[in-house]
Amino acid sequence: MLALTLPASTEVRHWSLAWAGLDALMAAGCAATALLGLRADSRFRLTASATAAVAVLDAWFDITTSPAGAPLAEALACAVAEGTLAGACLVLALSEGKGRIRGRLRR
Repeated sequence: MLALTLPASTEVRHWSLAWAGLDALMAAGCAATALLGLRADSRFRLTASATAAVAVLDAWFDITTSPAGAPLAEALACAVAEGTLAGACLVLALSEGKGRIRGRLRR
């Protein structure tokens, strides 16, 4: 129902703030995951899974809000990077036990 009733376009007053906030959230999630993982704190799996979700969300909105042409091509390229980040975060989130990040970084 929502898809049928929303307007085709809209003006957003704080567009830059919204995107910068989403990118800051993703960066904070990466930092928190790394910090917790390096400390062998098993809560890194929680921040990794949240960061994966934010990365997918960012890619979705990048693609769906981009106009055709070069901006869409750029959004798709960024989505590949964000998808890679989401995949890495999911691997970490599903990893076994404490200290898995530290062990993976030493390889």
